[in-house]
Amino acid sequence: MKAVIVEDEYVAAQTLQRMLESMEEDIEILAVLQSIEDSVNWFSQNESPDLAFMDIHLADGYSFVIFEQIKIECPIVFTTAYDEYAMKAFEVNSIDYLLKPINKKDLERAIAKYKNFSSRMNNADLITQLIGTLKNTKAAYKSNFLIPHKDKLLPLSTDKIAYVCSEYKMAKIVTFNQQSYTLDTSLDELSKQLDPSMFFRANRQYLLAHRAIDDISVWFGGKLAVNLTIPTSERVTISRARVADFKDWYTQNYADV
Repeated sequence: MKAVIVEDEYVAAQTLQRMLESMEEDIEILAVLQSIEDSVNWFSQNESPDLAFMDIHLADGYSFVIFEQIKIECPIVFTTAYDEYAMKAFEVNSIDYLLKPINKKDLERAIAKYKNFSSRMNNADLITQLIGTLKNTKAAYKSNFLIPHKDKLLPLSTDKIAYVCSEYKMAKIVTFNQQSYTLDTSLDELSKQLDPSMFFRANRQYLLAHRAIDDISVWFGGKLAVNLTIPTSERVTISRARVADFKDWYTQNYADV
């Protein structure tokens, strides 16, 4: 069996790969892909694997965007850290899923289900249904945080966040009134907890709130420079490869998701 893993968390991807390769089944991992862009490129240029394991929340957006750009024929086993809302979609559409942290028993169940899977056309139909369901389902994104501060927990609603940046492998939240709070989590992890209709992952260092964008400048090498309503410690740029995604997000704001 040949499989592909789509997962932006390095540790999670490596753990899943080791678990698959240690199973009694002869499983070959063809690729470990970390983003929507990587996935679109790989599936466009390679023969379809027998099975794909795909995290539904990637750092650069919902993985279902992949299916809107290319046709994927192999069965999909989705992975997620959330056990609400999205889970209903998987159950209704009979597409298997693995809830993080993934355990061996659930992984064996998914492989067993794959063995009984016979129709790729049915899989394509189910994926189409899943995309539609997810677009009409609110995922379990945070609307509020409790920020540890000295001997208190400070309430902070997400609509007060102007941007989040990576600082010493931790996420620093900066509010519209220029207060900053450092959380004991990475920017990658925090980006998955925030609604992608409100926040855009500009690059590895910055996650921007839609409301915080003041203006946008054309920059060198086809990049964009984003200026916020509050100052940042460095210039925030959008790579040339992500300019189209940024423009779509800013103008459409994923109102249909």
